[in-house]
Amino acid sequence: MSPDRWSDPEAVSTAASVLGPRARIDAPLGALTTSRVGGPAAVAFEANSPADLQRVRTARKASGLGVMVIGRGSNLLVADRGFEGIALFLGEAHGEIEIDQTDATVTAGASVALPVLARQCASAGIGGLEWAVGVPGSVGGAVRMNAGGHGSDMASCLLDAGIVDLNGWDAPPRIVSHQVDSLALDYRRSGLTDSDVVLRARLQGQPTSPRVAMDRIAEIVRWRRENQPGGQNAGSVFMNPPSESAGAQIDQAGLRGLRIGSAEVSRVHANFIVSDPGGTAADVVALMEEIRRRVTEHSGVVLQPEVRMVGFEDSPTPA
Repeated sequence: MSPDRWSDPEAVSTAASVLGPRARIDAPLGALTTSRVGGPAAVAFEANSPADLQRVRTARKASGLGVMVIGRGSNLLVADRGFEGIALFLGEAHGEIEIDQTDATVTAGASVALPVLARQCASAGIGGLEWAVGVPGSVGGAVRMNAGGHGSDMASCLLDAGIVDLNGWDAPPRIVSHQVDSLALDYRRSGLTDSDVVLRARLQGQPTSPRVAMDRIAEIVRWRRENQPGGQNAGSVFMNPPSESAGAQIDQAGLRGLRIGSAEVSRVHANFIVSDPGGTAADVVALMEEIRRRVTEHSGVVLQPEVRMVGFEDSPTPA
């Protein structure tokens, strides 16, 4: 496809040329997120080796385009105009899971789906990671944003993470192991920058009965089906403020079911926005702004987005 729809078609062409024949111009991006709204990426590329990551690093420097690592597309809202940068996908080479029964540790590649991780660990008699079955993201994304739920999070079980720095100069890129204490994990955030690419994580579990662990997983899955909506949504839209959950704040402001265009505050859980098929990211953002305005007016609480917004005018520019 042509790069001419972008503001800097020469930069897009340069990036695609450096990345080689596997690069895709005008690649679907919004459609791959769990909200399924938003436009394409200027360039998309799947990395399965250090050489691939070196190509991404070189393309970034040659073109001046930003790079954004895409996991499973949860907790991500892409603007309708798309993302004028390089969308980096980590392929099957980063999808392995290794379980060490002797010390109940698990090493997982960044592209591993968290529900898959939780179920495999439970089946192997490794507990403590059951919470991950309810988070529809990837291991790499979970490290970056300290994903969590059901009373736990990555900070509670992460030992270390293997990370490549796209700002580095070593070729091929060197994977550096970072201990959890150096990652500055906090509520739905970390100290990682957009130039840091998480490739693997080592997690600490606890020996348990597979039956007990699988029962806990079934309980979490059942709770989520009863208390969270299906359909097109990006998960929790706002971070919980210190005082009370974001969902409760939105509920108390009487906003459950509020609709703007193709986007609606979920009637099942008020901290979710559900999009209609064929909906737009613009409607989601407009609804988010209206929610924030009305909650602040009602309670004085200023809600902060948990969902990562990409390609919008005031979005942070990926490295």
